[in-house]
Amino acid sequence: MRSAKEASTVPQGNESIVASRPSLLSLFLSFLRIGCTAFGGFMALISVVQTEIVERRKLLTPGEMLDGISLATILPGPVAVNVVAYVGYRLRGGMGALVSASGVILPAFVLVVGLSAAYFQWGQIPSVNKLFLGFIPAVTAVVVNAAWGMARKTILGLPELAIAAIACLLLLYKGGFTITLSIIVGSGVIGWLVFARFANTPHTPPPTSAKPSESRPGAKNPGTRLLSLSAPLAAAPFLALDAGLAAKLFLTFAGMSVLLFGGGFVFIPLIEQIVVQEHSWLTRQEFVDAIALGQITPGPILISAAFIGYKVSGLIGATAATIGIFLPPAVLMLASAHFLARVKNSPAVKSVMRGIRPAVIGMIAAAAWSIGSTAAPTWQSAVIFLVALAALLRFRVDVVWIIPSAGLAGLLVY
Repeated sequence: MRSAKEASTVPQGNESIVASRPSLLSLFLSFLRIGCTAFGGFMALISVVQTEIVERRKLLTPGEMLDGISLATILPGPVAVNVVAYVGYRLRGGMGALVSASGVILPAFVLVVGLSAAYFQWGQIPSVNKLFLGFIPAVTAVVVNAAWGMARKTILGLPELAIAAIACLLLLYKGGFTITLSIIVGSGVIGWLVFARFANTPHTPPPTSAKPSESRPGAKNPGTRLLSLSAPLAAAPFLALDAGLAAKLFLTFAGMSVLLFGGGFVFIPLIEQIVVQEHSWLTRQEFVDAIALGQITPGPILISAAFIGYKVSGLIGATAATIGIFLPPAVLMLASAHFLARVKNSPAVKSVMRGIRPAVIGMIAAAAWSIGSTAAPTWQSAVIFLVALAALLRFRVDVVWIIPSAGLAGLLVY
């Protein structure tokens, strides 16, 4: 039996998973494995997390996962890493967020640093075209599987179905951050108007051995807790021999990170303006190659920051830039998750979230269509997609095997 002290490390509203919460090492290893295979952009990474954490290990409910995606969509920063930080926070508080985000970023960081060293030594990037011809249809299958799993448990009637369909169509035919924000806000308003009468039933909190004020990490001073966790990471770059340059890299990328709304690709023009035109850290061609590296490695595209930092100040520069681009949005995400946990049992908030969740599913479905449309229009792509989808839906194959296998298939059949 777990003690009240152990239960107190779980965020408010998360008592239902105290009995099955994983260890910090287990969280790190799970996200390290996810980070090794999460090719295909932020929605692909989120879909892998959904399959692993919600469907396979059942550590969070589909609703909790959708709440995290909703928050990450409207906050600045890389959406996928913010979702990972949210999942870690829900499971093990601030330290859970730290180890989860570190685990999912680490494989891409190591690969980018290694490829950066090769690039600046030999001036080229290894060709991986055939691998990606196999990756894309498999990534599409992973996203479709995640959307289907969420939809089965979230879309309970015609109102939810209509919200999901409208969100999907709007994102496909309009797109952009403004439309995404409008979908989230609009679906929340619709949820409040349509579902409010169902949310006024009395709420009985789940049994817990801890007092409500003890069931949240950092309940006395959540800001201090979050800052104390981030301080070692923020201080690490300044231990470099060239502390001034490391500090400049960290502060530059940290400043840009809080201006990032709408995903990594939206961010590319801003980062180019600053690192190419203002600081002259990279040439135009080097910047294009940095973005390419972010795409051919697993994990978030903004890991391209490691390439830029490596060019400026070697390994310590890569570390400073990477921490700068991911840390501030993650801290903001945790603060928002803490606030959401405190108010989520309000009838009004329940209604709003009931409207937002199907909209997020519609957005994920739109992402599946967008990713699939970039696949090679060949029978090989169709076969890889169908085999991957069958493996996920029918045979419950672990998602971390799907994308590497598809990459090998791409090498063989294209």
